[in-house]
Amino acid sequence: MTDAPDDDRTSFADLGLRPELLRALSGLGYEEPTPIQREAIVPLTEGRDLLGQAATGTGKTAAFALPVLERLAQVEKRGDAPFALVLVPTRELAVQVSEAVHRYGRELGARVLPIYGGQPIGRQLRVLERGVDVVVATPGRAVDHLGRGTLNLEDLQVVVLDEADEMLDMGFAEDLDTILAETPKQRQTVLFSATMPPRIDKLARQHLTEPARITINQERAEPGEAPRVRQVAYVVPRAHKPAALGRVLDVEAPTAAIVFCRTRDEVDQLTETLNGRGYRAESLHGGISQEQRDRVMARLRNGTADLLVATDVAARGLDVEQLTHVVNYNVPSAPESYVHRIGRVGRAGREGVAITLAEPREHGMLKTIERVTKQRITMEKVPTVADLRARRLELTRAALHESLLEDELEGFRVVVESLSDEFDVMEVALAAVKLAHEASGAAADEEEIPEVAHRSDRSRGGVAGSDGQRRERRVRPPTAGMTRLFVGAGRSSGIRPQDIVGAIAGEARLQGRDIGAIEITDRFSLVEVPESSAQHVITALRGATMKGRKVTVRRERDAQR
Repeated sequence: MTDAPDDDRTSFADLGLRPELLRALSGLGYEEPTPIQREAIVPLTEGRDLLGQAATGTGKTAAFALPVLERLAQVEKRGDAPFALVLVPTRELAVQVSEAVHRYGRELGARVLPIYGGQPIGRQLRVLERGVDVVVATPGRAVDHLGRGTLNLEDLQVVVLDEADEMLDMGFAEDLDTILAETPKQRQTVLFSATMPPRIDKLARQHLTEPARITINQERAEPGEAPRVRQVAYVVPRAHKPAALGRVLDVEAPTAAIVFCRTRDEVDQLTETLNGRGYRAESLHGGISQEQRDRVMARLRNGTADLLVATDVAARGLDVEQLTHVVNYNVPSAPESYVHRIGRVGRAGREGVAITLAEPREHGMLKTIERVTKQRITMEKVPTVADLRARRLELTRAALHESLLEDELEGFRVVVESLSDEFDVMEVALAAVKLAHEASGAAADEEEIPEVAHRSDRSRGGVAGSDGQRRERRVRPPTAGMTRLFVGAGRSSGIRPQDIVGAIAGEARLQGRDIGAIEITDRFSLVEVPESSAQHVITALRGATMKGRKVTVRRERDAQR
């Protein structure tokens, strides 16, 4: 078993990939392989079986897709039957992997087909009949096609089990055995899993032959550098958890978040509560249809929903690019579940936040998770009413500042002049700020959430202290090496994260992966860009439009002077 070497000099060309694949990677903006890719590509290209442990977001898809395509290109005459089969736990992951393989193998003419439940089977049958090179399938639909005789695996060369632990958790063990029994014994078998419980080891011993073993440890921050996923927990009495969640979400202001619950009923109740508090929340659990699920995911991806409240099973394999926060409404019952959940943020170099609401009796489980994952979960106190008011006033002040800078206020001068005959100008300004603050929906929740004493108040520095210290910590500095820019448009203008990324990528020629955390409020947005490119981005966006209007772009600190 090997850990990834710290070798920043390795390139994709060093891994022996053919020019067509190198050109595809360059066109997609890939500069150098990730640790899992550095370790896996060579043995897989050589045809070896492989057992890999790597979390979501480490680059697993390219780690197995590129060798599959490299080996496929060496086949002199392709038949109609698939060369490779990739098995994944969910339809969302099937689509994601299929799209990636198609992008990598475009120049090679690779024929790729995702097959999964909820999609009309007629199209799948027609494509399979015409011939396909790589099939990406969920186990249930693959078994369905095998039963129909429409999926021929006799000539299969490669089988990939991606996120194998999740497939076993979802009850696909028998389906996997059925599928693998239909494949040639001389096939290459690849198994990736985020965790390695005994049942995964058993699966590997049954179906892999002398595999290369690779473990990619989760990246740790350099000394003095903020961790990619900031992990925090709040100890909250059960009766106050909905209010505490709302308070934390108000302070964190996520672009998009998944809130994990244990049961369907809890998902439905919490979704209703959050919508009643003014959030745009959608529920996702096993009781909704595939059509409803597709609509929910579309709303989350296009920005018409901010929060997804889901059970673990319903959220398997979800990959939402703009996701910034994961919330455990309850402490997960197993460390493996915690690892899966937080792996959905902090991907592709972006910063993410994992939040856990723990009841007092669940505090011991948090300690167990820390011990098993070898990662620190910082205990914090639930924001107070004063914290929340300060945050909302901060947003109101920034919105007013932007309005003053836009210089489109002349039409309102007559109102101020007429009122100033009767009132002091400061009083007029205070009344205007009050109206703007209330119009933003910023009526503060007056309920104070009782503080629960826990041992970590004494043992961990940085969580206890004055209200002012807590507020200062939550207004986080930009990620190391990044600068936060102020964009004078927000939700009220229809601005979404993809609009900001598209404008910067299109006008300033930055790659999407270079753009950091994005926060969108009603009137303005904040976006992190590399410090070295900040002035270039500001200059490039001067005169550019977002959603049909010109916007002001400047360094955030300029807006706070």
